[in-house]
Amino acid sequence: MVSKPPAGDPVQDAPQVTPPQHAAAGLPAIGHTLRIAQEQMGLRRTARTLLKVNQKDGFDCPGCAWPEGDKRHVAEFCENGAKAVAEEATLRRVTPEFFAAHPVADLATRSGYWLGQQGRITQPMLLPEGGERYEPVSWERAFAIIAEELRALASPDEALFYTSGRTSNEAAFLLQLFAREFGTNNLPDCSNMCHESSGSALTETIGIGKGSVSLEDLHRADLIIVAGQNPGTNHPRMLSALEKAKASGARIISVNPLPEAGLERFKNPQTPQGMLKGAALTDLFLQIRIGGDQALFRLLNKLVLETAGAVDEEFVRDHTHGYEEFAAAAKAADWDETLVATGLTRSEIERALEMVLASERTIVCWAMGLTQHKHSVPTIREVVNFLLLRGNIGRPGAGVCPVRGHSNVQGDRTMGIFERPAPAFLDALDKEFGIVSPRRHGFDVVRSIQALRDGEAKVFFAMGGNFVGATPDTEVTEAAMRNARLTVHVSTKLNRSHAVTGTRALILPTLGRTDKDVQKSGRQFVTVEDSMSLVHASRGNLPPASPHLLSEPAIVARMARAVLGGGSATPWEEFEADYARIRDRIARVVPGFEDFNARLAANPGGFALPHGPRDERRFPTKTGKANFTAAPVEYPRVPEGRLLLQTLRSHDQYNTTIYGLDDRYRGIRNGRRVVLVHPEDAAAFGLADGAYTDLVSEWTDGTERRAPGFRVVHYPTSRGCAAAYYPETNVLVPLESTADVSNTPASKSVIVRLEQSASA
Repeated sequence: MVSKPPAGDPVQDAPQVTPPQHAAAGLPAIGHTLRIAQEQMGLRRTARTLLKVNQKDGFDCPGCAWPEGDKRHVAEFCENGAKAVAEEATLRRVTPEFFAAHPVADLATRSGYWLGQQGRITQPMLLPEGGERYEPVSWERAFAIIAEELRALASPDEALFYTSGRTSNEAAFLLQLFAREFGTNNLPDCSNMCHESSGSALTETIGIGKGSVSLEDLHRADLIIVAGQNPGTNHPRMLSALEKAKASGARIISVNPLPEAGLERFKNPQTPQGMLKGAALTDLFLQIRIGGDQALFRLLNKLVLETAGAVDEEFVRDHTHGYEEFAAAAKAADWDETLVATGLTRSEIERALEMVLASERTIVCWAMGLTQHKHSVPTIREVVNFLLLRGNIGRPGAGVCPVRGHSNVQGDRTMGIFERPAPAFLDALDKEFGIVSPRRHGFDVVRSIQALRDGEAKVFFAMGGNFVGATPDTEVTEAAMRNARLTVHVSTKLNRSHAVTGTRALILPTLGRTDKDVQKSGRQFVTVEDSMSLVHASRGNLPPASPHLLSEPAIVARMARAVLGGGSATPWEEFEADYARIRDRIARVVPGFEDFNARLAANPGGFALPHGPRDERRFPTKTGKANFTAAPVEYPRVPEGRLLLQTLRSHDQYNTTIYGLDDRYRGIRNGRRVVLVHPEDAAAFGLADGAYTDLVSEWTDGTERRAPGFRVVHYPTSRGCAAAYYPETNVLVPLESTADVSNTPASKSVIVRLEQSASA
C-alpha cells in the first residue's frame, strides 16, 4: 500500500551504529527495493514501472550512467535505481494547497529528505516579489516573467543556464541553442562538479574527454583497477560487470581510503548462487590516504620503467608524444615520499606491481575520489601515463573508464552544454541555424556562484538538479542565490533550491523519465548517452503526474519563443511538436550523430559514438598522438592535530536526493550527521565512539566554516583521514578551493579540526 509522506522531519539525534558489512546486494537489497517501491508506487504500479527500466522499449533509469549490454535481464536495475524510479513514479503529490500551507520560510527549515518525500509537483508556481508563499501561475505568465527579466538585463552574460545530468539530449541541445541565440555561453552544468577533471585530463592526453572502454572490454580485461570509486552504492550495476570479469579470470585492485562492501563481495540478486554466497571481487585492497593516488601511479610508472621488457616500446614510439620528459620525471619518484603520501606499505605496492606486470589488458576505473582534489587533473594524467606505458589504450580489454554518476551527464556535454565550447561546434551550430554564437567563454559552476555573489549575474535558470544542495560553501552559495532577481527551477520534486530564491522565483514542473510524453505529432521519446558513449532511446510509460506538466523540450521551446519573439528564425514550435525534428538538427551539428533517427530505428538498443583512441588508436590531440605528461607529485599536507575529510554519499542517497536515513553497508542507521574517524585518530583527539563534535574546516581566507553536531563513528578509514556525508558537509568546502585546470570543487580533501560540540 502507498504510504503518506512524513508530516514532520524525522529526529536524527541518535544514529544507531553497528559494524560495517562485507558484502553488497543479495536478499536485503531485494527487500529494501520492494519496500521503498511499494511505499511510493503500490504493487501494481511497481511491476508496471520497474519491468520497463533500462529495457530497449522502456525508459532509461534516472539514476547512474552505467550502460546496458545488448541482452537485458528482465530486472535490469539495481536497488538505488529502483529507489530513483520509485521517487519519480510516486503517487504522492505536491499541490498548490501544499504551498499555501508551507511558506518558503518553513520549507527552508526542512531537510532534503522531507522535501523529497512530499511527491511530484503538479503545477507551475510563482514566488512573487515580497511574497511569503509560492502561488499558482499559468505557463503563459511564467514564460512572460522569464522574458521580462532576461530582456531587462544589461548583457546576456548576466544570465546563467544550469543543466543537471538527467536532462535528455533533445532538451540539452535546445537549451544550449537558446542560450547562444540569446547571446551567452553561461552554461554551467553538474559535470563542472564531478568529472570536469576527467574531461580536462583526457582531452589533453588522448584527445577526447570520455572513457575508452565498453562493457565487453571489462569482461575481457586481465586487470581492473578501481580507484576512488564506490560502485556498491553509486553504480551498483557495475558489480555485475566486475563479477563477470572475475569469472573470466580478471583480477581487481581496489584503491580507496575506505573499505567498501560492494568491492569486497557481491551477492548478485539475479542468480540463486549470487544471493546465497556471492562472489569475492577485490584481490588486492590498497587503503590509500586521501589524495595519494598521483604518487601511487607515479611510483608504479617508475617501477614499470625499471622492469626489462615491461614497456610497450612499439606503441610508445608510434602513438605517443612526450615520453622522454615523462620518463625522467617518473624515474625521479621517491619511495619514502610515496609511502608518506599514500599511507601504503612497500610490500603492498610491490604486490600491485606484480599484478600490473602480469596483465596484458588493464583498465583503470575511477570516480569522484580522483576528480575532486586540487591536483585531480595531474592525477588523472598520471593514470593515462600508466596505461600508455604498456599500450593499454585502443586495445580490447584495456583503457580508461571514468564512471559517470548521472544518467545523461555525458550526453549533455556532447550536446553542447559547456561554458567553453569548441569553435568547430559553434561554427556548425551557426551554419545550421543562421545565428552568431558568442565566442567568449562563459561561467562554470564556481564562477556562476561568484558572479551571483558579486552582482555580475542576475537571472538563474536550472534545468533540473538541486544546485544549492550540490554546490560548495553553502552559506556563500545561498547568499549568492538570494542576490538574483529571478531564479527558475525546472523540477519534478521539491528540494533545497526551491527554498533559497531570488527576488522572484518560479518552479516549472516537468515530465520525468517514467512519464508518457505526447505532443502534437504523437507520442515522443528522448535519448541519452551512457558512460561508455552508447546513445539510446528512453520512453516513459506512465500517465503524467498532472495534466499541467510540460516536457523539458517544450519548456525550453516555449521559453525561447517568449524571450526571442519574432526575431528568431529557429522553428521552436516545430521542435516542441516533434522531437525527431530536433534529432535531425543534432545530426547535422554534432559529429557522430549522422542519420540519428534512422540509426535509432535500426538499432533498438542504441548505437556507439565514434571514439578515435578506442576505435583506431587515433588521438585527436594538438600533437596528433597520445600525450605523456610530467607534473610535480602533489598530495595534501595536513597540519598536526587536523584530519583530511572527504565528503561522500550514503547508500540511501543519490547525489543530493536522500531516499532514507540509513547507510546499511557502513552500519549507520537513522541518521546522517556522522563522521567516520579511525579509532586511533579519535583516541588522539580524546573522542570516544558516540561522542559529538563540530567539524571546522580551515582555508587560507581565515573564514570559519562549521558543521555542528556530528556523531563520531570509529571506523576503519585510512589514518589521518575522515569521511562524512554531503550535502550536510558542503558548508565546509570553500568556494575557492578547486582543482587546478578544471575548477572542480575540492570536496574530497578538506582540512578539518574537530571541536567539542555544544550539543555534546
